[in-house]
Amino acid sequence: MAIGFRILERKRKTGPEYIERFKGLPVANVGDCMNRVFAGGAPLRPMHGNGGMAGPALTVKTASGDNLMIHKAIDLAEPGDIIVVDGNGDLTNALIGELMLTHAIKRGVGGFVINGAVRDADAFPRRGLPVYAAGVTHRGPYKNGPGEINTPVAIAGMIIEPGDLLLGDCDGVLAVPYDHLDAVCKASEAKKAAEEQQMAEFEAGTADRSWVDTALRAGGCEMQ
Repeated sequence: MAIGFRILERKRKTGPEYIERFKGLPVANVGDCMNRVFAGGAPLRPMHGNGGMAGPALTVKTASGDNLMIHKAIDLAEPGDIIVVDGNGDLTNALIGELMLTHAIKRGVGGFVINGAVRDADAFPRRGLPVYAAGVTHRGPYKNGPGEINTPVAIAGMIIEPGDLLLGDCDGVLAVPYDHLDAVCKASEAKKAAEEQQMAEFEAGTADRSWVDTALRAGGCEMQ
């Protein structure tokens, strides 16, 4: 087996029922319900401007500055797939630009998460496809390999398995593990409802703020 240069079959992926349910949930709420440890890292910023992202992960591990496997992943992608690229966080060479973006849109790709750089930055908000990346550079990529498709990848400590759910909004990106979709979804829906209730209380001026002083006293804060 050619470890480091191989393309595997994706065995499972998040279905449309969960994608639709998670679409209406803020990434922050979902992250809170996973104890705030499944985030993709602050450097991954939305290059497309506004607009959320939700879909199953098609994972790519690539050599720094090389996009051969990303080209292949676009060709393999099923409609709605989020192509997640572990480019080692290297910003020396861009891994995708407007040409690849156009091809991905025509293929029905649902978005990109790239732990690396992009170029043709002005094209991303114009095209509108959700793309999260760590930086921008005009320097182009190599196309030699090696790399892997449909193997686990890690971005800023976040482990992503093929088929896991990828979510993104203006706050950033996270992955929901396939085996925990139902539990996380229910908890996140409840979290959103609770925050909506809190917001209504703030607007009405009826919010109970006694917990603040309780926490200060419990921590030993001197209060005069």
